[in-house]
Amino acid sequence: MSKYTSKTGKINKSDELIYNFLTDFNNLKAVVPQDKVKNFEATEDTCKFNIEGVGQAGLKIIEKEPNKLIKITSDGKSPFSFFFWIQLKPIENEEKTTAIRLIIDANLNPMMKMMVGKHLEKGIDAMVDQLVVFFNEKVKEE
Repeated sequence: MSKYTSKTGKINKSDELIYNFLTDFNNLKAVVPQDKVKNFEATEDTCKFNIEGVGQAGLKIIEKEPNKLIKITSDGKSPFSFFFWIQLKPIENEEKTTAIRLIIDANLNPMMKMMVGKHLEKGIDAMVDQLVVFFNEKVKEE
């Protein structure tokens, strides 16, 4: 397995709001890049979609730790198997501010690692950036 850890992002929302949003895959359609992801279908705990240039992929939530951790795995047709963690942690002394970090542990053979390893590293950092912008600009705290 090859492990890739994103940079840490800072979202000006509560860990509870972020957790509740991300643990329902129906909400992800608003976050995925529409130009790269097609045919997105979701239930609360699963989703499947086509990634331009890669093919069909699917995700399934396999573990949830309220307001702290969401663990996801590949589901159905995927180019490789993986585990994906979303980690949330309130930032001390900053009310309703949460740190977010993503980790991918992918089962890549040496050839796949060479082909997609750098893309995974850049991709999870880009996902953090996208989540930070999305939550800070589009999601209202109640």
